[in-house]
Amino acid sequence: MTTELDRPVGQSDSGRTSAPDAATALADISAILRTVLEEYGLDDSEITLDTSFHDDLELESIDLVTLSAQLREFYGERVNFAAFIADRGLEEIIALTVGDLVGYVVDSLAVAEVG
Repeated sequence: MTTELDRPVGQSDSGRTSAPDAATALADISAILRTVLEEYGLDDSEITLDTSFHDDLELESIDLVTLSAQLREFYGERVNFAAFIADRGLEEIIALTVGDLVGYVVDSLAVAEVG
């Protein structure tokens, strides 16, 4: 049985893949975050583009490592969360929102699709 998280991003029933739009990426990332948050019993948290990883979801650095692994498993090598945050300072990482990640994912997959 294929779950939402098992299907490659943008893959239709015909097997054709395409870069997701922001709404699709938000839904996918929300599902991934719910699996990370499930460990803490917070998998019913509201997740929007404005949701911050630190203040709203209370994710710690180890949770970001888990998120990175989940994103790589779901999206493949095209989305590199570690590279996304590597050039950010601590304050920028603390202020990171789901919307920031959604934008990065959409852009990364669009570039991968063109390339």
